[in-house]
Amino acid sequence: MAIGVLALQGSFHEHVLALRRLGVHAIEVRKADQLDGLAGLIIPGGESTTMAKLANQYNLFPALKDFSTSGKPMWGTCAGLIFLADRATGLKDGGQELLGGLDCTVHRNFFGSQVNSFETELAVPALAASEGGPPRCRAVFIRAPAIVEFGSSVEQIADCEVPSFSAPPSLEGEMFTRRRVAVAVRQGNFLGTAFHPELTSDTRWHSYFVKMVQAFEEVAASSALVPQKFCCRNDSFEEMKDLPIFEGLVQEKIL
Repeated sequence: MAIGVLALQGSFHEHVLALRRLGVHAIEVRKADQLDGLAGLIIPGGESTTMAKLANQYNLFPALKDFSTSGKPMWGTCAGLIFLADRATGLKDGGQELLGGLDCTVHRNFFGSQVNSFETELAVPALAASEGGPPRCRAVFIRAPAIVEFGSSVEQIADCEVPSFSAPPSLEGEMFTRRRVAVAVRQGNFLGTAFHPELTSDTRWHSYFVKMVQAFEEVAASSALVPQKFCCRNDSFEEMKDLPIFEGLVQEKIL
């Protein structure tokens, strides 16, 4: 089972490292033919407009759209979340092309500019129930978007209090006035997070996505060719020193 990480720009390397720590075969994707045979795809955080321009420059959008409609799991983090949204607001002049798939509206730079980047802890009971570990996770928001609206088929996995320094954006002429906003959602085989799990030592988000991929593979495979069960291998965090991590988030092994 191979999982791809779109490697045009942004924090793709950190996603690759996180997957490999879990024993997963991770492939950096820069060309359309590298999507062939992948079981799932991660679109990392970065600069969404730049990533869209590079995807168009390398003629990747048709292949990415085909992948997004194949039913195979996809996970977008930060800028990747914007890519997977059906609707986006607050875009630069001229807008940008979206892959779609998640029935939600994402506001680009909801939390402000680069200087407004922040870290916080999120309540994630669904993640803890699936992957073990504490019921909270550390979340890194870097010039982050937020999910301001989503459809009835979309499950909210985590939300966040809107920081006092975050100027409420205008949504279709009306100011956003809610005190909390969604920052992690799932709809079928699409997962979206407004923050950067790959920048922490907590690999539960990656193991959660890998199990989504495994479940899809098992459904798609014939009864004689069921892939091997995935076992999330969380070794000691002492081996993770090569990442700009936030240590001590999960002290127990996740099975």
